[in-house]
Amino acid sequence: MFNGKGARASGAEGGLTVVGGEARFHGVLNVKGAVRVEGSVEGDITDATTVEVGKAGRVKGNIAAETLSVAGEVVGDVTASRSVELLKDCRVQGKIKAPRLRIDDGAVFNGQCAMGSEGSPADAEAPEGARRHEVVSGHKS
Repeated sequence: MFNGKGARASGAEGGLTVVGGEARFHGVLNVKGAVRVEGSVEGDITDATTVEVGKAGRVKGNIAAETLSVAGEVVGDVTASRSVELLKDCRVQGKIKAPRLRIDDGAVFNGQCAMGSEGSPADAEAPEGARRHEVVSGHKS
């Protein structure tokens, strides 16, 4: 237990770390397993397998994980090696880099998205004259 406010961590590598509803964490959270955020994290979350930001969860910082699911709010850049899902009523502001992205109706995403694995054609600069689309609040521009 980090503190009496609900932030818990498993002692075993690959366990679940929970930042509870009334917990406030400041700093870098380097986790080898899964993370569930129901409280507030101000700082980066790194090396996680799965990060879930619950409806009441708030993250102000960058996230690096295999998978990310957001129901709450994230302000920062996201890198996921597998997938990112933005659930209804969530708010995300920043850059997202992932091979798969799902945005539910009602989710708000303001930022840029790069899809594809490192070294793939999706990471290359677009040819001159190619059209570029950005998704802002669920609408293509």
